[in-house]
Amino acid sequence: MPHVLQALTRDAWLLFATRFIRLFAYGALAVVLVFYLVGLGLSESQTGLLLTATLIGDTVLSLYLTTRADRLGRRRTLLVGAGLMTMAGLVFAFTGSWWVLLLAGTVGVISPSGHEVGPFLSIEQAALSHVVTDRSRTEVFAWYTLTGSVATALGALAAGTITELVQQTAMAPVGSYRVIVLLYAALGLVLAAVFSRLSPAAEAPTRGARRTTTGVFTGLSGLDRSRDVVIKLSALFALDSFGGGFVIQSFAAYWFYLRFGVDPGTLGAIFFWANILAGVSALFASRLAARFGLVNTMVATHLPSNILLILVPLMPTLPLAITVLLVRFSISQMDVPARQSYVMAVVTPEERSAAGGVTGVARTIGAAISPLFVGFLFAQPGLINLPFIIAGTLKIIYDLLLYREFISLHAPEERR
Repeated sequence: MPHVLQALTRDAWLLFATRFIRLFAYGALAVVLVFYLVGLGLSESQTGLLLTATLIGDTVLSLYLTTRADRLGRRRTLLVGAGLMTMAGLVFAFTGSWWVLLLAGTVGVISPSGHEVGPFLSIEQAALSHVVTDRSRTEVFAWYTLTGSVATALGALAAGTITELVQQTAMAPVGSYRVIVLLYAALGLVLAAVFSRLSPAAEAPTRGARRTTTGVFTGLSGLDRSRDVVIKLSALFALDSFGGGFVIQSFAAYWFYLRFGVDPGTLGAIFFWANILAGVSALFASRLAARFGLVNTMVATHLPSNILLILVPLMPTLPLAITVLLVRFSISQMDVPARQSYVMAVVTPEERSAAGGVTGVARTIGAAISPLFVGFLFAQPGLINLPFIIAGTLKIIYDLLLYREFISLHAPEERR
């Protein structure tokens, strides 16, 4: 076991466990969610609108909880998030009403992308940053990212396998997808049980302290000295996520079905390997960052990934499309631990939860808008390839702007 993991505390290991449980649930749901909603009778346009509303609700929820987590208590806030995840899963499993689904998706925690939503990520990152050194932070985040990618991969594989097995019985396809939605709700309960084991050491040192606000933004966001840099990063992250929202895993899976007729079982296997490769790629981030710097690592690994994303729909056959997708995923997550570590490094320690929350909310806002457009594009057979091209182009613009704005702002461990 690497030395950096041997040095982790009990609370840190619990946070790694909650990351695994949560991303397993997200990965499983993302493979079948669009199939499930369409099977309930929703159109592609209604599905896109529902997923957009879901992500907007997650944004508001995350902003409220993460900017108050250090004062209300991190464990308490995480338990609330797990409860909302369970609630949303149960409602989605037992109703086909678009309006009820809309309400549950907006208020609860549902991940249509297979990636993080809700208040969890920023609070966990803030807690981890307090218990590791600056020099080991990026490596810890790399293993943390790998944990999530492996969990997402296993969740996708499990969803594809379970639905395929269930469909071999007399159960209709929509019933097999409902099994995965119920599994999602059950894992929310497991997540709450693990969060309840966190000790007081996981709480912020300033828990319960009241901040003297100097403005509306400071009062709402919990940010003061780190405000300017967080605003800039948030704007860029929103652009990146807006682009990425055009190819979230739920829609990517549905694209493979529309373009090549791929069944959910095969899709589960495809996204299993995609997420495994993505997770392994994250491990290289700490080595690259130590040598070239966090910003250089973020940009240099993200650019070729986005070029490959544009190439996916241009492939004439399923094997070629899968190959390009997997190559893309093999480098796609190298920027993630570098990005997460960079945010924690360039803000003051007492504002880490708030900074993670605000930048996370910015990413969710960006991603929330895109599904609305994708739903309309998928409703037009001649436009189903366009989301990949839009996504890659916007994400390349993000890379160039990020380099220009932040190449001169270094993390503490990079300053000599």
